[in-house]
Amino acid sequence: MLALVKTAPGKGNIELREVPKPKPGPGQVLVEIKYAGICGSDLHIQEGDIQLNLRPPVVMGHEFSGLVAELGEGVTKYQIGQPVVSETAFYTCGSCIACNTGNDNVCEHKALIGFVYPGVFTEYVLLWEKRMHPIPENVSLLSAVMSEPVASSVRGVYEQIHITPADVVVVAGPGGMGLICVQLAKAAGAYVLVSGVPDDGRRMEMALTLGADRTVDVVHEDLKGILYGLTNNEGADVYIECSGAPASARTGLEVTRRRGQYLQLGLAGAPFEIDFAKIAYKEIAVYGTLGQKWTAWERTMKLLASGQVVTEPLITDILPLTEWEKAFAKFRAKDGIKVVMTPVKG
Repeated sequence: MLALVKTAPGKGNIELREVPKPKPGPGQVLVEIKYAGICGSDLHIQEGDIQLNLRPPVVMGHEFSGLVAELGEGVTKYQIGQPVVSETAFYTCGSCIACNTGNDNVCEHKALIGFVYPGVFTEYVLLWEKRMHPIPENVSLLSAVMSEPVASSVRGVYEQIHITPADVVVVAGPGGMGLICVQLAKAAGAYVLVSGVPDDGRRMEMALTLGADRTVDVVHEDLKGILYGLTNNEGADVYIECSGAPASARTGLEVTRRRGQYLQLGLAGAPFEIDFAKIAYKEIAVYGTLGQKWTAWERTMKLLASGQVVTEPLITDILPLTEWEKAFAKFRAKDGIKVVMTPVKG
């Protein structure tokens, strides 16, 4: 079968290759890929600066929706043809502090599909039954392709920080994850302001469509001044950084109020300088978030089924796997919002 493979460490080293179709073992399920989404971490893999465990050569991709194609011995929860998605961890150690406290999303030894184990930029992927989740009947396969970024956002917005009604929340970076966070913050009753740059014009419009109360172009508008006008000179109650841009992180510590909350969701490609003393002086509660765990996935399926989070409007491009270079370039250039690929028979 035809697959997009990271062939070696470093920048680039990505190509289409023929790889064997896997066979499920006990407790495993073979899933036929219908849609596979490009994530920001895939761009970091392309650039060679990803800081997660990567073991090339490996089939890339971890965001997907698909249909059960074959069942391994002992699998009872799923049937052939059933629409499914899956958590991205193929292996966690089960014995470290993180695993023993129910936080295997940050297991030191975690190995992900698309990073260490074969991923979803192909026709079929091998998964563990225990990691999979059924797609609700009223959720399309196309909508479900974004369930993984929704689960990652849920993990941060609902499990790491706490948003209350009437909080003023800044979502910095209106990409796919940012637009999901907009919906989550609105569902929690917050006033949501979305910040971006001039290139984010189309995405800023989408943020308003999805319920954001205001957008701010940080190049041409004074974000801090606008926030102070909204909050009696206090600043944002919550700042959710989704872009991974150093300037956005620095701004976040500047505009978050004293004893406010800061959530780092976006991944930067390299270390950068930041005024860490602001955290102490303002007693800001700073949280990181990475990936997702079972609880976030369960809530994600309910949010998608209820329509409190919608994803299909965010999908602006669907391209075949053979056009992966164009798809990656569109995503990198912010030409659209979410770029999705479909498998091609090898």
